[in-house]
Amino acid sequence: MLDVSSSEYACLRTSPILIDGDLTKEPWTRATWSPRFGDMVTGDPGYFDTRAAALWDDQNFYVAFSIEEPFVEAAFTKRDSLIFNENDVELFIDGGDGYYEFEINALGTVYEVFFAWQDAMAHNPLFQSPEFDVRARQALTFGGDYDRQAKTFWRGTHPRGLRWAFLDWDFPGMRSAVRVDGKINDRSSVDKGWTVELAFPWSGMKALANGRSLPPKEDDVWKMFFGRFEKLMVNGAEVIPHPAWVWTKHGVYDTHQPEHWTPIRFSNLKV
Repeated sequence: MLDVSSSEYACLRTSPILIDGDLTKEPWTRATWSPRFGDMVTGDPGYFDTRAAALWDDQNFYVAFSIEEPFVEAAFTKRDSLIFNENDVELFIDGGDGYYEFEINALGTVYEVFFAWQDAMAHNPLFQSPEFDVRARQALTFGGDYDRQAKTFWRGTHPRGLRWAFLDWDFPGMRSAVRVDGKINDRSSVDKGWTVELAFPWSGMKALANGRSLPPKEDDVWKMFFGRFEKLMVNGAEVIPHPAWVWTKHGVYDTHQPEHWTPIRFSNLKV
């Protein structure tokens, strides 16, 4: 496993990968891995080790997470539950006028949302389609993470303002797998952690391409967020907000800032 700490990540090519959660197999053992995730605001190393890697071929974009966790715990089993309220890892993919959010817990429960910037709804033909009819799809407005200031409570702090959140949007053909190294939801023993393996077909990224080639061309750059939220209990009380550990720090506790996400540069070099 080679670690990389530069701000831009070179995503290498691979042969097709079996999605089963096992990161001890090739090509993940030869992939370039992120540095240890750090605090979203300060960049200080997280309490537990978290790392990610990405690969691609002509059919799929692949992502892996390695998560150190002494007590692996998860409760949500219903798809699109608010997974971020417990321990999870997350991937966001920026599409310019919109972006996709993916979350998963150690039980393999998935949460997905597509966000469309409201200032783009009138000029982007993509958002004129029935897929993004805000009334029919019962989309909700969204201003950003954890904002309790009166001045920005409704519109958030991002310069682009509000987003439409399509809660029922699912990534076409997405595959995921989780493995736990330990005993989930059992505090009688200390666990090593858990792993996540994902595949996102390029054919499902039409809403995110924004004029870019699918699959990408060599040296195309996409911005993505890789993060982890950790539910901590101290003296019987839950630490709020949850610690957020990320590949690239934001300087503020707000996941939904694409300008701070990690640049992923696609390379034709193979692992």
